[in-house]
Amino acid sequence: MTSSDTASAPAAPRPGGRGPLAGVKVLDLSRILAGPTATQLLGDLGADVVKIERPGSGDDTRGWGPPFLRDADGNETRESAYYLSSNRNKRSLAVDLSSEEGIALVRRLARRADVLVENFKVGDLARRGLGYEALSAENPGLVYCSISGFGQDGPYAHRAGYDFLIQGMGGLMSLTGRPDAEGGEPTKAGVGIADVMCGMYASNAILAALHHRSATGEGQHLDIALFDTQVAWLINQGVACLTDGNVPPRRGNAHPTIVPYNAYPARDGSFILAVGNDAQFARFCEVAGKPELARDPRFARNADRVRNRIELEPEVERLTVTRDRADWIAALEAVGVPCGPINDVGEVFADPQAVHRGMRIEMEHPLGPDGHVALIGNPLKLSRTPVTYRRAPPRLGEGGGEALAEWLREDDNGIRALAESGAIVLAETE
Repeated sequence: MTSSDTASAPAAPRPGGRGPLAGVKVLDLSRILAGPTATQLLGDLGADVVKIERPGSGDDTRGWGPPFLRDADGNETRESAYYLSSNRNKRSLAVDLSSEEGIALVRRLARRADVLVENFKVGDLARRGLGYEALSAENPGLVYCSISGFGQDGPYAHRAGYDFLIQGMGGLMSLTGRPDAEGGEPTKAGVGIADVMCGMYASNAILAALHHRSATGEGQHLDIALFDTQVAWLINQGVACLTDGNVPPRRGNAHPTIVPYNAYPARDGSFILAVGNDAQFARFCEVAGKPELARDPRFARNADRVRNRIELEPEVERLTVTRDRADWIAALEAVGVPCGPINDVGEVFADPQAVHRGMRIEMEHPLGPDGHVALIGNPLKLSRTPVTYRRAPPRLGEGGGEALAEWLREDDNGIRALAESGAIVLAETE
């Protein structure tokens, strides 16, 4: 029996409790995906996140559907799946930033915040008196994170940045898709990965800045650009180009520097074979009934296999097509050769490993068909301070009054006065 046989399931994140960022106040002026991804991660780690939204419409992604969450009667609600994906553990405050009263309210909230995240056009918030210089003068410890398409300076700083555009300009699409010889063309990833990765870099930068502040008391301005982060995570492909001057081609599912590492045809479909070293290749050849292939000098070492991939790949395909996928996976797993199925998204959430690791969660939501909404779990597993799932993605304005009472000590009369001035719009439940 192996250690994995006796290992218990990871502890489920508590619906309440205190995470490692408990007590950190985050003022979230971001929308779409990069900023909300960063702030949701901070919220999962325990931060108190107040999301500032436009009255009436809210975050743009609220309307990015279908699909939309359906209520108990099967009717579509205003909550899109896209919005739900990155906005849990937040409270929503609908603020009119075109009004002096709304701007003044955000300035008051910023004085109480530890972190502010925004993705307005470069210079837009500064013109409203909500830029870093103005707010840090009132709150020197503020960590102010600006997320933009191309950064706060440079020849493209004025341009809007969207995930698809950044995947193209940042080189990812040139690496994704079938090769030209197979009729392929540059292809974007199937999810907004440039946005998501930018949000991950932003959250890292925020945590580093909070650590610096704990030592010095100093806040700072973080300038995080989708374009920069996309270029950064070209990783090995980018450095390969810098090393030899050759532009990496599209290879479909193949790996640029490991062979065989691809999706291969079995008798009943395709499966993934990911041979990472020479010993694994020799074991694959044994299972395939052709051990002499691993002794062929053209294929004995990985560097040789890469140089001779055109000769080797057809040989591998001739072998893999003789058995069913399940047979290959069972036989190769038994000898430690990495392989696996190509799951669709529905199969992913039904996979025993995903279930065991808590990657599908349910949270209470008043508009859900059974009073709940299904979401993707946080992948971070912290032994002493686990992530917490405290609040479902809020309806527009939900929790805003409560946040004002907690952050600014506003009483009911003060909150009503703000609503009557037009600075805020309260949710129907408040």
